Amino acid sequence: MVDSGFETRSLRMELLLLVTFQAPAVDVERIMEAVVAITPLRMGKYDANAYQSAQGIEHYRPLEGAAAGAETELRRRPGTVEVSFEIADDQVLAARVVEAIFQAHSYQEPVIRIQPLLASRSKGLDDRANPNRWWNTTGDWKKAGEDRLGKAPSPESVAAE
Repeated sequence: MVDSGFETRSLRMELLLLVTFQAPAVDVERIMEAVVAITPLRMGKYDANAYQSAQGIEHYRPLEGAAAGAETELRRRPGTVEVSFEIADDQVLAARVVEAIFQAHSYQEPVIRIQPLLASRSKGLDDRANPNRWWNTTGDWKKAGEDRLGKAPSPESVAAE
């Protein structure tokens, strides 16, 4: 059972809440803007942290009382994604986030789930020598002509090459 965190040399495992919702991909930006207006979804030196799955197909059938009216055939909605993010283990905050998702969502019955979990948070150790870190590589994340800190080379360093 998840009931407390722990630490390693490099990171802390913190007790947080995992919030997950499903929505049409076209609705995600609007929903996430509503969430970030309540909580910044901060993770260390980053904010607005969330994960969006690839698009899938949602299956459902409207029953009596549904906004669409009762139907006999099963509906299939392509272009539906799942989005997840972490928030503090705080029931008041969770209630505000869930209400924001509900109000920004296009569904009558949005799929929203909350689960407790242990999530990693870096201690921010010096990783300049770690060859596995993306900022120590020549990955495609870099803009042409920038160093690992996103700075253009100085005229002196260019002349020295």
